[in-house]
Amino acid sequence: MVLYIYSNVIGAFVFNTDLRIIDKLLFEDKDIVNNALRLENNEWLDEEKKLVKKHGHKIIYLGKKQTELKGIELSKDDKFELVNERISQIPNFHQMIRKAGIIITKNKIKNSVKQDTLVIQAINNIDELDRVANTLVKRLREWYELYLPEFSKKLRDNEKFVELVLKKKKTELLKEINISSKKSMGANLDETDLRPITELAKRILSLYDLRKSQSDYLELIIKKSYPNMYAITGSQIGAKLISLAGSFEKLAKFPASTIQLLGAEEALFRHLKTGAKSPKYGILHEHPLVTKAKPSEKGKIARALGDKISIAVKVDFFKGKFIGEELKKELEKKFIKKKK
Repeated sequence: MVLYIYSNVIGAFVFNTDLRIIDKLLFEDKDIVNNALRLENNEWLDEEKKLVKKHGHKIIYLGKKQTELKGIELSKDDKFELVNERISQIPNFHQMIRKAGIIITKNKIKNSVKQDTLVIQAINNIDELDRVANTLVKRLREWYELYLPEFSKKLRDNEKFVELVLKKKKTELLKEINISSKKSMGANLDETDLRPITELAKRILSLYDLRKSQSDYLELIIKKSYPNMYAITGSQIGAKLISLAGSFEKLAKFPASTIQLLGAEEALFRHLKTGAKSPKYGILHEHPLVTKAKPSEKGKIARALGDKISIAVKVDFFKGKFIGEELKKELEKKFIKKKK
């Protein structure tokens, strides 16, 4: 008598020649994910081997396997539709298939978190912190200018401004900018009115501290996971490129021309739609080589950067050797020395 064996995500089943189920081993919850992966890779399951050992008849496996077990043939017959119909008739089939699907999906979601996912979250958080801090600093300056307008106008560095507001008194700040208290246009606020201003400054300073710790973390994972890209872009630009691409895998598959224009999508669409001037670079405008270059050379440098970054991310993605320093030196030799 010939028997057939077939498996899906809920269990392994043995059929007779009429394709009626005569035996089965349903998977335990803890084995569903592992068995689903093994089925996907066409590997033999422990449950299948147990059924084969139990039934000493000629058995034909309905499906594909990487190797053949002794005494088992692999069927080329198209019986899957009928077999699945038989399996769907077992008690609680729909509940079991739903449960297995939920378990497998949860595992896929869990394993979908990769290094580039963490990078994207970190750089997005840093950008949000920058936006919030800049908004609050603007409010702090307007508020503090009621008390000491000359100092606010004199010092443009936001972080330094917040630090000095907390660290020094009005008389000390006036002395730093060589203005006497009599000549200052600021109002004389009492301690009760100054307290909410300093409280706001403290909160802003804590945001700057948080941003620094997030930046340190970002640099750590970028340098460790994507060393070649890091050597050319640094942590911030590298993270923004990954975020704009959607994942590191997508970034690695982009041509150099696409990497060059990441972050300039609106300008590119405007160019395609209206014929406006085509953008020459996107987020790469933040790279030191581009920011320090003459306007006429920025596009050329961005194109060279895109080429080198494209090479670097592909080497990182395919786990190649470290060539980042070599790529960086080629860029510096071409543009920095030329400028000198």
